[in-house]
Amino acid sequence: MFQRDFRRLSVGLAAGLIAAVALAGCSRPATATKDAQPLVRIAVGVDAAFAPFYLAKQEGMFAKAGLNVELTQTEGGPAPTQAVVAGAAQLAGNSDATIVPLLVKSPDLRALAVFQESSKYLKVVLRKGITDPHQIKKMATAPGLITMSTVRYLESKGIDRSSVKFVNAGPPEFPTLLGKGDVDGFVIFDPWATRGVEAGGQITETIGDFGVKYIQWIDADQKWLAANQELAAKIVKVVAEACDIVTSQPQRAADATEKEVKIPAAQTVKVLPEITFAVRDLTDTDVANSQKISEFYLQEKLIEAAPNLDQALLKGWYTTNAS
Repeated sequence: MFQRDFRRLSVGLAAGLIAAVALAGCSRPATATKDAQPLVRIAVGVDAAFAPFYLAKQEGMFAKAGLNVELTQTEGGPAPTQAVVAGAAQLAGNSDATIVPLLVKSPDLRALAVFQESSKYLKVVLRKGITDPHQIKKMATAPGLITMSTVRYLESKGIDRSSVKFVNAGPPEFPTLLGKGDVDGFVIFDPWATRGVEAGGQITETIGDFGVKYIQWIDADQKWLAANQELAAKIVKVVAEACDIVTSQPQRAADATEKEVKIPAAQTVKVLPEITFAVRDLTDTDVANSQKISEFYLQEKLIEAAPNLDQALLKGWYTTNAS
């Protein structure tokens, strides 16, 4: 049941995203006029993890670099990368644990660089009345990193996976499900962790407490990338500059985040130290870690075959093209 629901939600998210982005962008195609730079859409989620992109947009950093960039906001989960697969965006930001399973059916995806990583940003939120994890009967989940983190959390408590029902939903729905008593908890990032607390829950752990760490990649379709290496490099270089600002001036990043996605700046300032922002090359270590993620999905029967990680992860791309 869980495997079927996982795949059905992934398809549903993709279909809804494709329709929404197509409608939003139908009057503004990703093409260039004779004298203008081509429009590049970057698909991102709506949370503090994407602060460098918000900052670069709000402060005109892309424009100052002579780039024509538009951010396409999604609900998170696999949706940003699904936008790339659908051709609704040219670049996206997503976690390793979210992109790896998507590579199986979308082998043309390429990971260009890392832009942030954390073992603290995702948190376990349990509803009021749950005093022992063994009381958990239902948890909200979404495909990718959230599913893997939820499974690892249950394993760390010695809880039989089959005893817990996974309720698949979009991250924005998690706090409502908790408040209504439809689930006993979830593993999620902010602002949904904070909103889960506001809905009557409590934060009990971070993913690092049970040995989970995620890494966020910038990804693209290989056909677009092959024709736009220089353009992609210029964009990633701006993101790198923005990451440095987020690290050194978090208030500046929080203000940009509030303007872009309406998350209170005070909330973003609080969580930014939980994330390491820095653009870097993908390495052999990243490939090895991704292999472990692939093995997890194979074990859970959420994918039917292992993706070609050596092909998909472009080690050294950032140094060669953008640094």
